[in-house]
Amino acid sequence: MSLQTVPPDAIDNRANRAEDAQALEADARLRDDIRLLGRILGDTVRDQEGAELFDLVERIRQTSIRFHRDEDRLARRELEQILDSMSTSETVRIVRAFSYFSHLANIAEDQNNIRQMRARSAAQSTGSGVLAETLAHARDAGISSDMLRNFFKTALVSPVLTAHPTEVRRKSTMDREMEVASLLDRRERVALTEDEAAASDEQLRREVLTLWQTNLLRRTTLTVLDEVANGLSFYDYTFLREVPRLVNVLEDRLEEAGEAAASELASFLRMGSWIGGDRDGNPFVTADVMRGTLRLQSSRVMQFYLNELHVLGSELSIAAHLADVSEELRTLAERSPDTSPHRSGEPYRLAVSGIYARLTATAEKLEVEITRRPVGKGRPYETVKELQADLDVLHRSLISNNARVIARGRLRLLRRAVDCFGFHLARLDIRQNSAVHERTIAELMDAANPGMSYLALGEDARISLLTNELRSTRSLVSPFVKYSDETMGELNVFHSAAEAHAKFGSDAIPQCIISMCKGMSDMLEVAVLLKEVGLVHPSGRSAINIVPLFETIEDLQASSSIMDRMLSLHDYRRLVDSRGSVQEVMLGYSDSNKDGGFVTSGWELYKAEIGLVDVFERHGVRLRLFHGRGGSVGRGGGPSYDAIIAQPGGAVNGQIRITEQGEIISSKYSNAEVGRNNLEILAAATLEASLLHPRQSAPRREYLTAMDELSNLAFKAYRGLVYETDGFVDYFWASTVINEIATLNIGSRPASRKKTRAIEDLRAIPWVFSWAQCRLMLPGWYGFGSAVEQWIAEHPDKGMPFLKELYREWPFFRMLLSNMDMVLAKSSIAIASRYAELVPDEALREKIFGRIRREWHSCIETLLDIMGQDRLLQGNPLLERSVRHRFPYLDPLNHVQVELLKEHRAQNPDEQVLRGIQLTINGISAGLRNTG
Repeated sequence: MSLQTVPPDAIDNRANRAEDAQALEADARLRDDIRLLGRILGDTVRDQEGAELFDLVERIRQTSIRFHRDEDRLARRELEQILDSMSTSETVRIVRAFSYFSHLANIAEDQNNIRQMRARSAAQSTGSGVLAETLAHARDAGISSDMLRNFFKTALVSPVLTAHPTEVRRKSTMDREMEVASLLDRRERVALTEDEAAASDEQLRREVLTLWQTNLLRRTTLTVLDEVANGLSFYDYTFLREVPRLVNVLEDRLEEAGEAAASELASFLRMGSWIGGDRDGNPFVTADVMRGTLRLQSSRVMQFYLNELHVLGSELSIAAHLADVSEELRTLAERSPDTSPHRSGEPYRLAVSGIYARLTATAEKLEVEITRRPVGKGRPYETVKELQADLDVLHRSLISNNARVIARGRLRLLRRAVDCFGFHLARLDIRQNSAVHERTIAELMDAANPGMSYLALGEDARISLLTNELRSTRSLVSPFVKYSDETMGELNVFHSAAEAHAKFGSDAIPQCIISMCKGMSDMLEVAVLLKEVGLVHPSGRSAINIVPLFETIEDLQASSSIMDRMLSLHDYRRLVDSRGSVQEVMLGYSDSNKDGGFVTSGWELYKAEIGLVDVFERHGVRLRLFHGRGGSVGRGGGPSYDAIIAQPGGAVNGQIRITEQGEIISSKYSNAEVGRNNLEILAAATLEASLLHPRQSAPRREYLTAMDELSNLAFKAYRGLVYETDGFVDYFWASTVINEIATLNIGSRPASRKKTRAIEDLRAIPWVFSWAQCRLMLPGWYGFGSAVEQWIAEHPDKGMPFLKELYREWPFFRMLLSNMDMVLAKSSIAIASRYAELVPDEALREKIFGRIRREWHSCIETLLDIMGQDRLLQGNPLLERSVRHRFPYLDPLNHVQVELLKEHRAQNPDEQVLRGIQLTINGISAGLRNTG
């Protein structure tokens, strides 16, 4: 991955030829893997379902290729005839075959990405990985190792896992797929003997057959704690080892470049989670569920520590008469309850046994489950710092007695893990909608002040009342009042958060996020509720960050003025100062996109960041932005590195939090090597954006003006279609799988905020997911083409050359277009036309789909012109090849889905019809990868 902001105008032709040759070789190896897995799947289908079904799969695939390539009407009729002639049972089996091919193709692609990643790392002179390259750039820019160490002292890079329901795969199928990936990886790295190769082939066939005989779909609805358990599996796959390893590797790189440091590098990489703490629209996240979540998290990390200590004890077999030990190590060993005569002369083992006993007692005190038992009784650790202190004793003794290489092994990784994860594992955010907080405060205030109607008060009156309440030492909650279930539920959650702080430490729940934050009172209401449970003190101290989430276009536009007034408010500013003068602000990509379209959402987010940076600089408060990005471009997704680098100057400033949602979590973090690379990308981009992109690189005023105009035009086009066209709601519900998505058991949260069909009340995830399934991806591009055409008509003096300059010179505009390029490449207007036919009103269908088709063609034409490309994805050959490989197997799923939707909506009672639709949703989602 190049770290240059602007691609160089001239690149050595020899380098180009070498890259082309390498790409061709990688493409050939990828094709080989896809053919291998496809052949095994084909054999499995033939063996299990018969040659007739296998032949039918091939006919559908070939006909689909003709239709997709040329919008061939003859191929379309032939395809419809084939699909119409199939029984429901045949259809379901066909769907399973194409779906599994998508899953297996993903595995082959992931292995190819790993192969290329390793090849790039091996070729780099600066060291392995994108982070090493960024450090080299920093050194070239004159930034010393000491300066970098100081930067990381206050830096924060935090991926935050959420349970947003876009991962359609079951964990059972994911586990089998990981086995297939592991077998491919071994074939890549190890020269197998003939017998080993035959055994590997047989094992691959065994795994694929097991996959074929495993349910693709969940038969039951996930509970919140199921979602927690699924999220925790990624700690086993990647985070528990790769997070500490990455920080240690960075520490080594800094030492190589400068003098050995007196202190260790700060653990700047911290995992966050919403799973089990996000109550916005999810009634199943309760105080009890949150307690259960924290116990599950703690159990996972405590079990990891105990397992590592168990192995560490076996490794540290150092005898006292063969190596010196420090006095503090002897003391630690003497306190051990381990009385085994076999370890009497092995002080390190005795010390580890003592730590093990104390940690087991700590787990019991925290009421978390572990499977290991100690060799004796120990006193629980009161804090994680006490555990760190004991591990440091081991470290210092080894270092002082010339055993540094031993100290740098498992012990170093464990010490770093304890620093990164504590007793809580992940920092759990609690989140709720501002409307719920408002109702809760209204009920408390009205009960405490008879005759008052809090909801009738204006904003200024609310602010005055709430700030007075913040200073008050009395409790607002009365034991003599019977409050509503909703209010009691909210109070219970806040009490649970306070308990978590006392039990696991303040890092267990460091943030309280306010969804749909629209004003100062929304933030002050939360401060008052936190005061009720002791997390905010009347003296002006806060034990938790209060984080506004600005989501709609209107709220993004108001965010700077709201924060300006908040930081000017003495009583709130005291709370911020008590948190180290750092204020986090979360920006919502999903709802702003649904509200105003892709172009306007991206632009208003960018402008909001510029405004917030200015406000926070004036107030002398450090801004930390939390980016609520989804997996798809329509929900703020796209490459993380490019997104961070494209932030306006001052917006990153060493600290960033980013959500990782749904299917993106598994694609990034189910493989340790891929996971480490993605964590490196986040760290490298944060470093580069903070230190290597000076503030004076802000875009020119004419760029900002042009983008404002383009955004206004795109906004008008998008709102005109989605919110102002009569019948659009009917068109959307008829031409997509929005109804059928709700039948999938992929999450615990309802699809809509209210029981209506209005687009305003629909959650962003099913909105984007539905458009992806019908292959339009409308939220990721609509409005751009007509906006550009109109802007050029209004600015003939600047025209297309100016827009090309914008693309060449401005990272933000380049990222915007790059993401549209990716989305449009995965779309298919031919397939989308088949979904349009599901709309029973022919006039409505022609009116709306005609507009969409014209805008689609316009968007592609203008995009290619600005980017200087002849075809979509011309500048991203890896993704272009990926799309080319998968479409022949993806498109048939869409065609089958349309036929099944017709059956289902005609009230076909066969339950296999709905099951078939659900399977197609699974397969299409797998084929597109980032769908929600």
